[in-house]
Amino acid sequence: MATTRSGAARSSTTRPNANSRRSWAATWTWQAKGLHDALLATEKNNIALFGYGAKGMALSMIESAIELTDGRIEAKDIHRIVRLGKDVLAHPVDLLPGIRDAVTAVASRHRVVLITKGDLFHQEYKVARSGLADIFHRIEIVSEKDTAAYTRLFAELAVTPDRFAMVGNSLKSDIAPVVALGGSGVYMPYHSTWAHELVADFAMGERVIEVAGAAEIPEAVARLHDQRPQSA
Repeated sequence: MATTRSGAARSSTTRPNANSRRSWAATWTWQAKGLHDALLATEKNNIALFGYGAKGMALSMIESAIELTDGRIEAKDIHRIVRLGKDVLAHPVDLLPGIRDAVTAVASRHRVVLITKGDLFHQEYKVARSGLADIFHRIEIVSEKDTAAYTRLFAELAVTPDRFAMVGNSLKSDIAPVVALGGSGVYMPYHSTWAHELVADFAMGERVIEVAGAAEIPEAVARLHDQRPQSA
């Protein structure tokens, strides 16, 4: 902060040269990355306590702010973080283009289940406002999408993994666990994916189809259905 104040004072009397501008830009980039990394680390450490979702995010932001300021953050700034968390919780649900048509098309041929993780209240809020609840045969809200959760779900649905395909934008939570159990996946990448959901060592095999948009989902599901081993 001292550097910023000094820089602002100089700018009122002199014009910074290109080197100084690059230096300031590099400083701010480094500071932003440092803040991002610190918050991500706090969020990861708190998942076991808070779970996923906006409430855990807001609590982790408050914890990070207190630690990064050595406890000097003011109450009004903590209140701003709380308001930000409330805004996220109340944010309207905007479906990606073509999602409703894609889900409807797949549901006309297969049993479709919505599996989502996070805070129960917030997930119920989003499902209710998505306009999709009537299409799904079942809605499952879990604390974690891992092999244990999918194994339990397979048993409750009375379905074997080879007859199950998961559609989602997270390789870590949607695709990898299902494929590990013997199922299939339709992966639709999203430009803004939380760093915690990124995986670098997952091999896209023949049981995973990557699509560029929702319109390609029904065909991808059909291809996976056709290529699965046929019962004797």
